[in-house]
Amino acid sequence: MSGIVRSGDIFFQKFIREGSIPIRSERKPIRLGIAGKRTLDVSVAALALFLVLPLLVILCTAVWMSDGRSPIFRHRRIGRNGTAFSCLKIRSMVNNSEAVLQRYLDTHPEAREEWSRNHKLVADPRVTRLGRFLRKSSLDELPQLFNVLRGEMSLVGPRPIVEAEISRYGESFSDCFSVPPGITGLWQVSGRSECSYGDRVLLDLQYAQGWHLGRDLQIIFMTVPAVIRQKGSY
Repeated sequence: MSGIVRSGDIFFQKFIREGSIPIRSERKPIRLGIAGKRTLDVSVAALALFLVLPLLVILCTAVWMSDGRSPIFRHRRIGRNGTAFSCLKIRSMVNNSEAVLQRYLDTHPEAREEWSRNHKLVADPRVTRLGRFLRKSSLDELPQLFNVLRGEMSLVGPRPIVEAEISRYGESFSDCFSVPPGITGLWQVSGRSECSYGDRVLLDLQYAQGWHLGRDLQIIFMTVPAVIRQKGSY
C-alpha cells in the first residue's frame, strides 16, 4: 500500500489522529456481526424510505418534468465480492451523457487529466442544473435505500465503483469488497471529493478490515453534518 496516501492529505491525517480508523486490523467479520449489520440496514432503510417517500416523489417529478425522461438512473456498479448490480440514483445528467463526456475530454486536456486522476470532474458538462443541486445535497442517492433493502448495498461501506475502477484498487480490491458497498462510508465523512483517489482506496480498505456495528453507527451519525456542510460534494 506504499505510495497510496500522500503525507499532506489532511482528512486521512484527521482520521489517524482521532483514531476513527485502524492503522492495521486483522478483524474478520463474524456471522453475528454480519447479521447485526443486515438488521441495522433493513431497519434504518425501511424507516428512512417511509419518511422520505414524499420528497422522493417530488424530486422524481421535478426531474421528469425537466425533460420528460425517466427520473431514475440505473448504473452498473461493483458490489460485494465483485458482483455487479444496478445502483439506483435520481438522474442528474443529460441524455447521451457518455458521448457528451467523451467529446468534452477530447477537447479539454486539463479535464482529461482530472478525469484520469480522480474519475470525477468538478465542472462536469453532463450534469444538469437541477442535477447539481441533487448531487451537492446528496439527494440523488435516496433511491439507493432500495438497493440496501435488496441486499445489494449497505448503509455504510466502501464506495460502489464502476468496473473501470477495479484496477485502481490493485491487490486491495478483494479486501475492500469483502463487504457490501455503502451509501455512506469513511471517505464520504472525510472530505469526499477533496480526498485523493488513493486516500479513498485506503479509507475503503481500513473500513473493510475493521468494521463493526459501533463504527457503522458512528459513520451514520457523522454523515448528517457532512451532508449539511456539503464539503467536497459536487
